[in-house]
Amino acid sequence: MDKVKLATVWLAGCSGCHMSFLDLDEWLFEVAKFADIVYSPVGSDLKDYPEDVDVCLVEGAVANEENLELIYTVRERTKFLISFGDCAVTANVPAMRNMLGSTEPVLKRCYLELGDAQAQLPKEPGIVPELLDRVRPVHELVTVDLFIPGCPPSAPRIQAAIEPLLKGEKPAMEGREMLKFG
Repeated sequence: MDKVKLATVWLAGCSGCHMSFLDLDEWLFEVAKFADIVYSPVGSDLKDYPEDVDVCLVEGAVANEENLELIYTVRERTKFLISFGDCAVTANVPAMRNMLGSTEPVLKRCYLELGDAQAQLPKEPGIVPELLDRVRPVHELVTVDLFIPGCPPSAPRIQAAIEPLLKGEKPAMEGREMLKFG
C-alpha cells in the first residue's frame, strides 16, 4: 500500500493546532507508518506546496494575500482538505480585526496609534503581506472536505479525525467530543 501524502499548513493563527498535532506524541510513529509528511511548518524547510497531496490540515484563517494564494494552491493540489481548528473553521480570533472595517483602519491602529516613538506604516513591498479587507474562514474561499473545530482541537480529536483517512476510510465527525468549538 502506498503511503498517504499528508500536509499541514499554517495561515493566520497562533500555531496552537500544530502544537496539538505534535501532542499526538508516540502516535506520530503510527502516522509515519501510513503517511509521508510532504509539507508542514513544523520541521520542514519546503518553500513550495507540492502536487498530488492526499490529505492536508489547514490551520488559521485567510487574512492576507499570501494566505489567499496559498489556500488556492493547497485546494488545487490536495484531494482531501481539512479545516483544522476554530480559526480555519470560523476565522475566530484573527477575524476580530474585521470589526475595524477595511485594512486602512487596521494598519493605522497597529502601526501608528499603537506604534512606538518611530510609528510609521510599512511601505516597502514584502515586509508585511498585503492584508485582505476581511479575514475569512477557509470554507468561504475553497471547498473543505472535513471540519475539525476546537481552539485548539485536542490530540485525541485530531487522531480520531485523521486515523481513518490514513487507512482510506472516512472519519465519523459526530458527538460533542468531535464537534465542540473552543
